[in-house]
Amino acid sequence: MRRRSYANEPRPAAMAAPAEVSARGAAEPRLRDTPEDICFEATANAIALHPARPLLAAGDVDGDVYLYSYSCTEGENRQLWSSGHHLKSCRDVAFSQDGQKLFTVSKDKAIHILTVEEGRLETRFPKAHSSALNCVLPIDANVFATGDDNGALKVWDLRKGDAILEAREQEEYISAMAVDGNGKLLLTASGDGTLGVFNVKRRRFELLSEPQNGDLTSVALLKRGKKVACGSSEGTIYLFNWDGFGAASDRFALRAESIDCMVPITDSIVCVGSLDGVIRAVNVLPNRVLGCVGQHLGEPIEQLALAPGGQLLASCAHDQKVKFWDVSELAGLVVDDYRKKKKKGGPLRALSRKAVGSGEDFFADLRDEAEPEAAPGSDSDGGD
Repeated sequence: MRRRSYANEPRPAAMAAPAEVSARGAAEPRLRDTPEDICFEATANAIALHPARPLLAAGDVDGDVYLYSYSCTEGENRQLWSSGHHLKSCRDVAFSQDGQKLFTVSKDKAIHILTVEEGRLETRFPKAHSSALNCVLPIDANVFATGDDNGALKVWDLRKGDAILEAREQEEYISAMAVDGNGKLLLTASGDGTLGVFNVKRRRFELLSEPQNGDLTSVALLKRGKKVACGSSEGTIYLFNWDGFGAASDRFALRAESIDCMVPITDSIVCVGSLDGVIRAVNVLPNRVLGCVGQHLGEPIEQLALAPGGQLLASCAHDQKVKFWDVSELAGLVVDDYRKKKKKGGPLRALSRKAVGSGEDFFADLRDEAEPEAAPGSDSDGGD
């Protein structure tokens, strides 16, 4: 069943303006700031952008996986291949660091590794976990990690063809993972509100943070690896010091229904997606909501991905679309400690040409105030 369209949603670019016509009368390709939307027949749960090439991978609720090439030239987005090997919803996709393989995990408990060039199934772990899989993270050329709905983590080594670390230290689903630049410490965000720390090199569990309010839904490294940011289902960003994972050092509450996904744009700025369909840019330390990068009108956002070079952000949501946003100007924003008094209930600042600046309550009323409680010593899966 297709969702109804919204009257105030931007028209497709193909309708927005005719292609320029050269002196010879031939239509010339029109260049855009961002690629056109990519539409799917089912909701895309997960997306990933290739580390070096303009390629997008997506996994949907039917278990299908797609690879697209994308372009800022109008009409140049192309589906390269599709794979229907998963029996149930595909929940996460990730490119290998060299960009030659695509990892996919599913509610059917299977891990698939596909060749990027052909979409050929190269390796399959059919019953990788005892519960439905939720996320996957390549760590190096041979090692990757997976997390499931029951709080279990596994770290795999392709050379051995098996798991080299298995642990279940968290009580609820593993929502997201991140690893440090050395591939040593693996961080896991969980629905039980804890941040887990695992030593990949020594193959052991290190510690759990104190539980935070709500599910921890996302995790990102910032400030040159000295800070870790976690998003929560309560709409709060929790900050941890790199060597102080036991308790959050700071928290920052957004007036958002939730923070369901997060991707770092710079060393201080993250973009976060929420149930309300808005993609917010947030500066960390000093803590500020910078504005709205884009939106899927009224449709919960499932995942965000940043293109190589850091100029394009992709998002997928329940509207069965992948959209692209220009985030090139975020790197140049300077945020100082001085906070101007913001008019409460005012519109969220538009940070890209495609961001809606309507001023409706839907996009407005973010709390532009940090909750800088330094707290020493204390403090989902939308498509199945």
